[in-house]
Amino acid sequence: MKDIIAHLEWRYAVKKFDADRLLPKEEIEILKQGFNLTATSYGLQPIKLVVVSNKTLQEQLLPYSYHQHQVSQASHLLVLCTEQKIDSAYITSYFKRVKQVRGTSEEILNPFRKELVRDFSERDSSEIEAWAKNQAYLALGNLLTICALRKIDSCPMEGFVPSGYDELLGLQAMGLRSVLVLPVGYRAEDDRFSGFKKVRRPMDKSIIHID
Repeated sequence: MKDIIAHLEWRYAVKKFDADRLLPKEEIEILKQGFNLTATSYGLQPIKLVVVSNKTLQEQLLPYSYHQHQVSQASHLLVLCTEQKIDSAYITSYFKRVKQVRGTSEEILNPFRKELVRDFSERDSSEIEAWAKNQAYLALGNLLTICALRKIDSCPMEGFVPSGYDELLGLQAMGLRSVLVLPVGYRAEDDRFSGFKKVRRPMDKSIIHID
């Protein structure tokens, strides 16, 4: 328990990365697996992770990142994306995967599949987009915790221009849209923010117990 809290205390939103230090491949693999194991609504996983380690691309993304230099300094840039099309075919493919992995019978799967297909067919595109984006936030929280436990520095970002990312990374052709950005790597020794104390509300102001 104390170890987990100590790791979370260690974490902060890095303002300056050490551009000369790269994350080992095994650490990136852990982050990828952690992303893939994130809980999502209905288990549908309407999200994908784009891992950018091309320094030229990272530099080119700066203008679409409001010139937040963490994007170009970081060892790797993780771009969390949502699927543009969540339709009956997408939902059906998920249930095929359930049957393949678990061997669940059609008798059990079919009612749930029909209900999900009906439910999503009645939602408008903006509602589905917002739902998918919520799943990306779940994955971001998971990644931040994994980073803290692995002593990987990070800086979660909502402030960027998704259309610029989508065009430069060719995401639209993949049926994706970027929604969140997470530079990861190692903090620079002269990042003065690393020594700042965390500013949080007292526990009794943020936690409510109902017995």
